[in-house]
Amino acid sequence: MALELVFECPRTLKKLRSGPLGELLEGFCDWLLEHGFARQTARQHLSNVSHLNEHLGARNGAGRQTLCSQAVSGFLRDYPLQARNRGPLGQHLSRVQFSVSRFIEYLRSADLFEPSTKTPIYQPLRDAYLQWMRIHQHAAAGTIELRSHSISQFLEWLGPKATPQGCLELTAETLERFFLPYAQKMGRSARRSMQAALRTFLRFCLYQGYLQRPLQHAVPTWRTYKLATVPRGLTDEQALKLLQGIDRNSNVGRRDYAICQLLYTYGVRGGQVRALRYEDIDWAHNQILFRASKHGKDSLLPLTVAVGESLLDYLKHARPPCQDPHVFLTSRAPYHALVHSNSLSAIVERHLRKAGIEVTSKGAHAFRHGFATRMLQEGHSLKAVADVLGHRHLSTTFIYTKVDFNSLKEVALRWPKEAPQ
Repeated sequence: MALELVFECPRTLKKLRSGPLGELLEGFCDWLLEHGFARQTARQHLSNVSHLNEHLGARNGAGRQTLCSQAVSGFLRDYPLQARNRGPLGQHLSRVQFSVSRFIEYLRSADLFEPSTKTPIYQPLRDAYLQWMRIHQHAAAGTIELRSHSISQFLEWLGPKATPQGCLELTAETLERFFLPYAQKMGRSARRSMQAALRTFLRFCLYQGYLQRPLQHAVPTWRTYKLATVPRGLTDEQALKLLQGIDRNSNVGRRDYAICQLLYTYGVRGGQVRALRYEDIDWAHNQILFRASKHGKDSLLPLTVAVGESLLDYLKHARPPCQDPHVFLTSRAPYHALVHSNSLSAIVERHLRKAGIEVTSKGAHAFRHGFATRMLQEGHSLKAVADVLGHRHLSTTFIYTKVDFNSLKEVALRWPKEAPQ
């Protein structure tokens, strides 16, 4: 039995199995070990979930084949009032909640968790809008995710009126009351995402007959100027300092070094590094393929010696055993690809802080800006930069003309001399 691989004390084993979650805890223990959790970590998770087991046993001792979200919510609400722990209570509660989340992750994977039946009032309208985006707008999965996040905020703000019938009452004033306060507290990217979501949502409502007249043009325009800013990336000295500061004696350090080496060498987006698979590395011909993102172009580039060595060091000595075809995985079990968009940015930001480097852009894109600037300063054409960066349109690369100092020197006007009196 799996629990015997983690616990030796007969009393503890009996306590875990006697509660209503006994059978589920056995499966949870097996799942933890299969996913690469250390025995000590599995023991800690099971000990924390045992508090949920005791809580449910005190109310209804019957064994459970599944677990529902209401039972978990009741435990998380009541447990802080009765918890007794030798250390700080806040840290203990945080650990228990984290372990319960892991337990629910297992139950969901085994189809043993019953989610709450209560759904937001706006969910049918939001789901219909997203389906319309897929079918009629042919939106990519990433776009769908962004639109879902943005429009959910607007529909939640509408409250009870977030229904097809409620949309009939939408006016330009309603849109202004929502958007202007939102735009004042959000950054440029969030504002643009919300504008796009609102306009496509209003077109959807008109298409479905939920609006009597078009309202998409009533979404306020928050004026921004194209090419108004200067790209701020890492200088060559800063990038090399960051790379040299990464400890390559640890598994995490080997992974982070390989990631940062890719970002520095090729100037690719963080999402392209996260999406890198074994099949994209052609060791025989010394080539590496970065799949297109944001409707750009695939980039097939030479595999440099430095990049190849860092990848081999990670793959041979640091990558955990896992069937996932992606090159880079999480450093802790359960091992999987770096699915979150901010994963690489968090890695870069951590090493920037460690190296004491202060830059405006602290994420993975700092390498990309620095790479483009470096190419221009070395004399490469704007077209060559666009090709390497994977830009489909040259206009996307125009922002870097502001840091093309060699070309700017050529067009600079001479300072007029003072005419003699």
